Amino acid sequence: MTTRVACLGDSLTRAQLSVDYLDLLQRRRPPGDVRLARFGVNGDFAHNLSQRLDAVVADPPDVITVLIGTNDARASLDGYPVERAMKRKQLPERPSAGWFQQCLGAVVERLQTQTDARIALLSLPVLGQQLDGAAARASQTYSRMIAEIATTNKATYLPLHERQTEELRRADPPPIPYRDPTPAASVGVLIRRTLLRRSLDTVSRRRGFVLTTDHIHQNSRGAALVAEVIDTWLPPRSA
Repeated sequence: MTTRVACLGDSLTRAQLSVDYLDLLQRRRPPGDVRLARFGVNGDFAHNLSQRLDAVVADPPDVITVLIGTNDARASLDGYPVERAMKRKQLPERPSAGWFQQCLGAVVERLQTQTDARIALLSLPVLGQQLDGAAARASQTYSRMIAEIATTNKATYLPLHERQTEELRRADPPPIPYRDPTPAASVGVLIRRTLLRRSLDTVSRRRGFVLTTDHIHQNSRGAALVAEVIDTWLPPRSA
């Protein structure tokens, strides 16, 4: 029996700037075992996701995964262009931890009320690769909020942040200072990928990153961990 899975999120789920974890997840399952639907929009905050659930509830899947909050966490960092993000994403208020919790809670509540799907919230990928840096600490803080929301709403919590933290500790990566990627840098990655035919892993390797291409978007190693935590939670593989 095929399990229908809806994957909700931001650019990590959209997979233009990240290696596609949906593709990796599909490969981990037998043919026909899962049918994946992608609901990822670049740059989305939890608020944006809460406003675009109609398409999900209109054709309810069996399972829903939610990977959102990276941009909310980034907005908490010094130097992040908050006003520009608010204008670009049409946010009605300034991003904050409290608003993130409110919006993500509203996402879960609507999905639980209007579908019968099993729902899982993933913690965030690690921002940057300095685990004692401000960016990584922000992703940890927001991941803890996600865990609390999952517990409060009786949803499943999938420990992606914890798995990536373990991976980074084992890898002992070079201490590259965190820099939030600019729009121009993101366009540069797209050009390298689409026009120059360079893989995201090549971009990642040349920059010295273990799990990402730019401190945020996932290379194959990072995306494989996203697929792994989802795959472990999904119903057992069909025979």
